[in-house]
Amino acid sequence: MGVSGSGKSTVGSALAQRLRVPFVDADSLHPPANVAKMAAGQPLDDDDRHPWLDRVGEWLADHREGGVASCSALKRAYRDQLRAHCPRVEFLYLRGSPELIGARLAARSDHFMPAALLRSQFDALEPLGADESGVTVDIDQGVDAIVDTFLSG
Repeated sequence: MGVSGSGKSTVGSALAQRLRVPFVDADSLHPPANVAKMAAGQPLDDDDRHPWLDRVGEWLADHREGGVASCSALKRAYRDQLRAHCPRVEFLYLRGSPELIGARLAARSDHFMPAALLRSQFDALEPLGADESGVTVDIDQGVDAIVDTFLSG
């Protein structure tokens, strides 16, 4: 979990490979209307996210014996919605500064999420609570180190 540009897809794919389980980038589960809205520079609201989070939660439930999904899951309520489908889900929060992540977004050209929406993601972000199952890792290190930290946590 984390804001756009935090490395969710890269780290999630590496984690899934390490665990030898399926991987899905939750962005691929967005309905076309959500993708179009974000591509037009409009942030999603909770009404947009609710059916998408259900699709992600259903994927997790279908892979409850092992699977990795990269998903922003920015708010506690969104993570609760995912847990409603798959209670044993664990989160890896990829934490980074707005400056670092902004630089990453500025350098990529192959994604529908424009850098202009980054501030709205940080504004919505609710980091993992102490009572939530998961690990927070700073993204200023290599992918293997991030995966190692999560697996040892």
